[in-house]
Amino acid sequence: MRETGYKLSDLQAVAVTAGPGSYTGLRVGMATAKGLCYALRIPLITENTLKVMALAAKEQLPGFDGLLCPMIDARRMDVFTAVYQTDLVACMPPQAMTVGQGSFDRWLELGNVSFFGGGSNKCKPLISVPHAHFVQIRYHAGYLGVLSFQLYLHHEFADTIYCEPAYTKEFYTHNRK
Repeated sequence: MRETGYKLSDLQAVAVTAGPGSYTGLRVGMATAKGLCYALRIPLITENTLKVMALAAKEQLPGFDGLLCPMIDARRMDVFTAVYQTDLVACMPPQAMTVGQGSFDRWLELGNVSFFGGGSNKCKPLISVPHAHFVQIRYHAGYLGVLSFQLYLHHEFADTIYCEPAYTKEFYTHNRK
């Protein structure tokens, strides 16, 4: 806040991605955002991480005609993924998925699909059709700002008390015996 010249009292809302993502990252991010909202008595805005990634792809792939498929690595052959139209309407809602042969055939039959994000490397060896595009997309918190500002304008706020991260899959740990 000091670097930007703003004070905490200047904030009118706090936005955070609710997931999917790493358990620790989601818990820390959500707890921090909720703490700020409680202390400053301002609303909380949450957005899906995959939708934020899809917005980044839309901006970085101007003129792309097809579907956007962001992917976050979720260990082993699992990914957190969704499929979006370029207007960011979800064709396949955010979910955890174990990727394998044919996982995205339904969407690839419709035409071009851009796969991106850390989890997309798991699919690259499994998909060899010409309209599957594996691209590098850079995303940052600014994209969350764009989406959350629209939610702010429409007063679409999360319930600060009951809001939880969208973990999407069960916690995995190594049990030592």
